[in-house]
Amino acid sequence: MHIDEDTCEWLGCPTPLEMYKHQCALLEDELTDTHELLRTARRNVAGLVQMNDELSTGKTQAEEALRVALDEIRELKEKCSEPAILSIKLVAEQRDHLLRENQRLLAEIQNTRKLPVHDC
Repeated sequence: MHIDEDTCEWLGCPTPLEMYKHQCALLEDELTDTHELLRTARRNVAGLVQMNDELSTGKTQAEEALRVALDEIRELKEKCSEPAILSIKLVAEQRDHLLRENQRLLAEIQNTRKLPVHDC
């Protein structure tokens, strides 16, 4: 800081010591503000680290649930394979055939009872 020697004695002009003290006070205020910003940033970082840990835990749980679901789907696909479906269809067809045959026989029995009996 350069001070004009001719004007340093004027009334109301700060002395070099006063200017240095004022500059120090400004730097101290700036340093205090910087410390507060640093504390806030550290709290933010700690919060982000905690959130990251929670997300990692959730991701791990979701991946495990997905693996279990994929295993279950694979097992169900194996159980419902083509031969299994064909055997179920075959049984269903046999059931339907027997149901129709039973209905036919039942109708035949009812028709024979309705016929009048003729004595000869």
